[in-house]
Amino acid sequence: MIHNKKKCGAAKRAEKWGIPHCYIDHKDEDHIIKLLQVWNVDLVVLAGWMRVVSTDLINAFPNRIINLHPSLLPKYKGLHAIEKALESGDPMTGVTVHYVNEELDGGEIILQEEIPILPDDDLKSLTKAIQRKEYYILPKAITLLCP
Repeated sequence: MIHNKKKCGAAKRAEKWGIPHCYIDHKDEDHIIKLLQVWNVDLVVLAGWMRVVSTDLINAFPNRIINLHPSLLPKYKGLHAIEKALESGDPMTGVTVHYVNEELDGGEIILQEEIPILPDDDLKSLTKAIQRKEYYILPKAITLLCP
């Protein structure tokens, strides 16, 4: 696992489960590409990356990069998707796993799951509901792509 924050929850979980991981600054994509190539990865999973990846990375792993996004794409692309859904008055939001291409949150959708926006939801409660759904949908998508 590669993480772009020195201290993050994913690194702590990786440590707990004995998963090799390392910190690499997101600006050093050449290093990231080389490392992923050395590891001969089948799939690059962006979860909590929160950065737009370069064309170089996309070209190095064509149709092998997926992203987890906290909305029912194509609605609410980019940052602050949960806030946008909450403010919209929509009865539903959700989570999307999609392929990464050069368009921000514009790649082909692999899986989506809906989440109701409850009348008493606030940013904290809706974020928590979305995170629970993310923990469910991401492994499901990976299993679908790498049986």
